[in-house]
Amino acid sequence: MIALLTAAAAILSLQASEVRRLPAPDAEQGVASDGRYLYAVSNRVIAKLDAKSGRQVARWEGDAAHFKHMNSCTAEAGTLICAASNYPDVPMQSRIERFDARRLTHLSTQHLGHGHGSLTWAMRHDGSWWACFANYDNRGGEPGRDHRFTTLVRYDEDWREQAQWRFPDTVLDRMAPKSASGGVWGEDGLLYVTGHDRPELYVLRAPPGGGTLELVAIVAIPTEGQAIAWDARDARLLWSIERKTRELVASRIPPIEGR
Repeated sequence: MIALLTAAAAILSLQASEVRRLPAPDAEQGVASDGRYLYAVSNRVIAKLDAKSGRQVARWEGDAAHFKHMNSCTAEAGTLICAASNYPDVPMQSRIERFDARRLTHLSTQHLGHGHGSLTWAMRHDGSWWACFANYDNRGGEPGRDHRFTTLVRYDEDWREQAQWRFPDTVLDRMAPKSASGGVWGEDGLLYVTGHDRPELYVLRAPPGGGTLELVAIVAIPTEGQAIAWDARDARLLWSIERKTRELVASRIPPIEGR
């Protein structure tokens, strides 16, 4: 364990260990896990794979006019909660798409409209909905906004905004010119976020009530950004994707000691 000294605090620099890889031709945007199955996510495709064998057991493909850009999915109680947007079109429009995970059928669309940016991930945590809105320097960005406008928002159960956080400059500089692509809450109460390109996982703490997220650690991972998911049966096993080879990759994330 190596400590990197910054102007503000000592940030931990850690290394994840790769555990296994599974081929998944549809692994373009991200991955979800419910323990028994893995879900490879593309712009308008979700492929369901048996987690033990890697065998594909179902595949859903949506209409390209509606499902323009699905960024990520989270498995919760038999439902896939998926973050979607109209990227790279502007003005940015965001939606939540819900699917029956067992049958792999589309259930509903929840429109979030134009707001903080382009929705890249959403999940329930600690009695609230948490959603991350990306902003970009070039393609897909809006005039007057760049990657520094990337925003984490907490909503109540009825999707009324409660608080918002910006990302620290240390993380924003590493994500530029893109934004935050994946995010999951850990059982330790810390937020784990990936960018678009770097093989890194940013471990963050959210101060109560909003403000600026605090960078706690940077974990080197074997894949380059995109949407991620904890294995539902293993609290420190993280799934990510390798876009170049279209694989699902499981990595062991070391605990964040003393944080």
